[in-house]
Amino acid sequence: MIDTHPWGELLTNKRDEARVCIMGVPFDLAVSCGKGAYQAPEKIRYLSRYLPATTEDGVYLNQVKVFDAGDVQVDLNWERYFKTVEDRAYALLTTGKFCLFLGGDHSVTIPLQKAFGRYNIAERGGKRESGKIGVIHFDAHCDLCNSYDGHHWSHACTERRSLDEVINPGDLTLLGIRSYEKEELDFLRQHPEITVIQARDVYSRGIAALYRDMEAHYRNYEAIYFTLDIDVLDPAFAPGTGTPEAGGLTSRELLELVKLIVANLPVKAMDIVEVSPGMDRSDITCWAALKIIYEVFGCLSGR
Repeated sequence: MIDTHPWGELLTNKRDEARVCIMGVPFDLAVSCGKGAYQAPEKIRYLSRYLPATTEDGVYLNQVKVFDAGDVQVDLNWERYFKTVEDRAYALLTTGKFCLFLGGDHSVTIPLQKAFGRYNIAERGGKRESGKIGVIHFDAHCDLCNSYDGHHWSHACTERRSLDEVINPGDLTLLGIRSYEKEELDFLRQHPEITVIQARDVYSRGIAALYRDMEAHYRNYEAIYFTLDIDVLDPAFAPGTGTPEAGGLTSRELLELVKLIVANLPVKAMDIVEVSPGMDRSDITCWAALKIIYEVFGCLSGR
């Protein structure tokens, strides 16, 4: 049966009864190659009407109600727009609900993580301390450039900005990496405390071993922001993205890692970014993003 509204029977218009708050950020003006990610929030919502409220393990998601706060409509004043995104994300985070943000290119994570840090640091009395807030970043790229295409808010600068204002280097894990700018290699040599898990590590070491390392690393953390760039997947599984890189994760590997992380680590918010519907084939990439979202819902139902 096809539902006539996004998120089907999971949707509620009462934020207080929701388990998850969703917000779209349809912005892709910071892309260096292959635009179209601005279409993703609308497309993912559209496809969600067709998906039954179950996980792949047969868990019925009737306990996970979803409040959709809509999109932050694009403002051509970039600075003002990112401040609006930050403020609206912060308002959702203060509800204490699990927050899921739909990008957009990866630059939107800059204000989203800033809101996450602002909320969690405020909860600790305004003190920024290592070992309290972490970021897990799934991506083919490190996004550690200080500036790219002449701008500090490029989608190649996401985690560099986070390190400026939200977290310390030891709080950051990058997974799925298989492409580097020279500047990023230099930065990583200067900051060996950043954890880098390459895509080939997933292949060679296996999911269970890598997850055990992350579990040990984040054992004493209170809150984690999980940002998932869809190009962490191999282009065979996610052709609809602006900067595809061969040699990525399979859909199976990604689903297993996501479920382990969300079910067991203190992930309080996440985003899915860089899905570009106009570059997709048979909506493969959009469906992959949606599958991830419903498996996240399943993890939340068990938390």
